[in-house]
Amino acid sequence: MLISILMSGALAASGQQAVADNGWRVSGSARARGETLSGQFRPTAEPSDTVLTTRLTLAVEQDVGRVTFGGELFDSRAFGQGPRSSVGVGEVNALELVQAYAKVRLGAGDARTLQLGRFTMDLGSKRFVSRQNFRNTTNAYTGARFDTPLAAGALTAFWVMPQVRLPDDRAAIEDNRIAWDREDADLQFAGLFWTRDLGQRRSLDLYVYGLTESDDAAQQTRNRRLATPGVRWRQAPAAGLWDVEVEAAAQVGQVRRSASPADTQDVDVRAGFLHLEAGRTFGHHWSPRLAAQFDYVTGDGGQGDYGRFDTLYGARRFEFGPAGLYGAVSRANLVSPGIRLEVKPNSKLDGFVAVRGLWLEDARDSLGATGVIDPSGDSGRFGGTQIEARVRYKLTPDVTLETGGARLFKGRALTDAPNAPATDDTTYGYVDVTYAF
Repeated sequence: MLISILMSGALAASGQQAVADNGWRVSGSARARGETLSGQFRPTAEPSDTVLTTRLTLAVEQDVGRVTFGGELFDSRAFGQGPRSSVGVGEVNALELVQAYAKVRLGAGDARTLQLGRFTMDLGSKRFVSRQNFRNTTNAYTGARFDTPLAAGALTAFWVMPQVRLPDDRAAIEDNRIAWDREDADLQFAGLFWTRDLGQRRSLDLYVYGLTESDDAAQQTRNRRLATPGVRWRQAPAAGLWDVEVEAAAQVGQVRRSASPADTQDVDVRAGFLHLEAGRTFGHHWSPRLAAQFDYVTGDGGQGDYGRFDTLYGARRFEFGPAGLYGAVSRANLVSPGIRLEVKPNSKLDGFVAVRGLWLEDARDSLGATGVIDPSGDSGRFGGTQIEARVRYKLTPDVTLETGGARLFKGRALTDAPNAPATDDTTYGYVDVTYAF
C-alpha cells in the first residue's frame, strides 16, 4: 500500500513546477540498509546479529493562503534479526503518520508562525531536540510550536506530548505489526530556544527544556521531572580557517532510579554536559577538516543525588557512531576525547574517520547505552577505544550509496563488570542505499 503511495508521490514530484504553482509540495524517500554486528557489548542480546531494515517516507504540504497544511507517513521495518536481537522501536514503526499539522503565518513572510498538530523538530545542535535521520525511526511530537523574531535573533517556544512509538513488545516488533503511536498528558515536553547570528560565522544559542512524566495504565516510568538549561557558542567551519564549538547544559529536578512500581522514592537530580570542539578546514581540493573533540557527561553512582544526564530527544550518530545494531556510545556517563578527519573530494563523494577514547565519569554507572555496569566500581573507568568511519557517494542526484562501520576495543569496564557478556571486541558494519525525491 505504502509503496503505491510513494510511487504516486514520485509521479507528483516529477511535475514539481506545476505542483508548486498550486501550492503543493511533495517529497519522500525509500531506503534499504543491511547491518551486521559481532562481539556484542549488551549483556543479554545476541552475541552476533544481522538485520535488513527498510524505511519509506512520504511528506505532503499545501499552502492555503496564510495556512500551510502538512503530513508525513513513515514506514519503518526490520527483517532477519535474531530472536534476542537489540532491534526495537528505534528500527520498527510500521505505517505511522508522524506528522499532521497546520502552520499559520502570523505576519508578512515566514518569520512568525504557529504550528499545531503532529510534527518533528530540529533545534540548534540537535543534541537535545532532533529529527532522527540515520536511525530507522524518528522522534515526533503532538502539540504547539511558536516561532518569532526576538532581540535580533529568533525564538522558538513549544509545548508538546512526545509520541511513544508502538508496538513495543518483542513479538509485535518481529512481525512489523502496525500500531498507532500514542501521546498523552502523562509525558509532556516544553522549551524555549533562542538563537542569534553574531556575524563572522559566529552564532549563540540559549535554551531551557522541561520534561515531566508519570506512570499510567499502559507504562511504568521513572517519573522524570527535569529542567535542562544550556548555552551553545559556535564559529562555523570555513575553508582555510579555524572553527570552534562550545556547548554546556545543566540538569536539575527529580527522578526515580528505576521504573519499578515498588520504587516510589523521588531523588534530586544534579547532572551536567559539556562539549568542546576545535577544528580547521585546510585549503585543499578535498576540503579536509581535522577536529579535536571532548565530551564530558555525568553519570550516577547510585547514592545521593541522581547524576546520570538525560539527553532528552537528541541525536547522537553525528558524534558517537552509528545507531541501529550498534549505538554503544551515548550522551550519558562519559568522558571522551576524540579526533575526527572529514574529507569531501567532490560534490558526489564525502567521508570521515574518527577515533574516541571512552571513560566512565562514574565507575559505578554504565557507559553510555551499553547496559554494562559494576555497582562496586571495581572494574574501573576505562571503557575502551572506538574507531568509526563512513563513506557516502551520490550515484545519481536522487540515489545515495552509504557504507560505514565501527570497531569498539573494549576496556576493563566493558569486560570485567559482573554482567559483561563473554564476547570479543565489537565489530559493526552497514551499507545502505537511499532514493529521495
